[in-house]
Amino acid sequence: MSELDLRQLHDTQFPVPMEMQSNIAVTSLSRIYNWSRRSSMWPLLFGLACCAIEMIATASSRFDFSRFGMEVMRASPRQSDLMIVSGTVTKKMVVPIVRIYNQMPEPKYVLAMGACASGGGPFKEGYNVVSGIDKYLPVDVYAPGCPPTPQALIFSLIALQKKIDGDSLASLNDVPWYGAGPSEPSPIPILGPDIIDPRQVELIRYQAELAAAGQPHGRRIIPPEALIRSKPQAAGARAVVASGGAAVAVAAGGDDPAKEMRMAKRLEALARKRAKDAEKA
Repeated sequence: MSELDLRQLHDTQFPVPMEMQSNIAVTSLSRIYNWSRRSSMWPLLFGLACCAIEMIATASSRFDFSRFGMEVMRASPRQSDLMIVSGTVTKKMVVPIVRIYNQMPEPKYVLAMGACASGGGPFKEGYNVVSGIDKYLPVDVYAPGCPPTPQALIFSLIALQKKIDGDSLASLNDVPWYGAGPSEPSPIPILGPDIIDPRQVELIRYQAELAAAGQPHGRRIIPPEALIRSKPQAAGARAVVASGGAAVAVAAGGDDPAKEMRMAKRLEALARKRAKDAEKA
């Protein structure tokens, strides 16, 4: 184990004379807290597909990411704080992945390694593949590539360390695990004829009630509580499906316009499908 270099902890706001920099350090509590976390990142030891081979190579002596304090890859989620999702995430596998993530202690981070974990890759929109793990888990860093090289994974790990360096103990947005109570676990997807996000249950129930009432299409307003919401701030948004799926208007009341657009496209596609079914009938 290398010795602590106190010069890494110096705060430039309070300069220390050159002859004393190897003996004392003046810094903030957030700085030393972030330094301890970034220098002892323990990844979870599991792989999904071909990206796992590159992850294993990154831990070998040729690339050696133990230089960053990450050589301790744990086989137990309760001893890990970094989940590297390395490979294709199938609809069957996303259920244990979310369950394992919920078993990890906070602070915890997620790194989506490769095109498949980031957005589905060449299997996007496939019948058995999830189009990105970020639909179910909060991803901190994306490593593009198919598969990413060990150098790309090391670059992503350094990017994660830089993100940790920017955290502040004074902001609960940076360190939510220091909040007033325990954080909510990520909803575990439900397997059926297709994978179901528990956050969509209200929307699915609302659409089923409309279909049972003989209203498969037409102008209708989706109640705000029926929309997918990962953040409470987005509760004011609403979506309106026009007749025949001609247009969908989304009033963005949340912090993630991309998520609102995905919902709008999903509702628009559903309206077009129902309009075609009505024409055939």
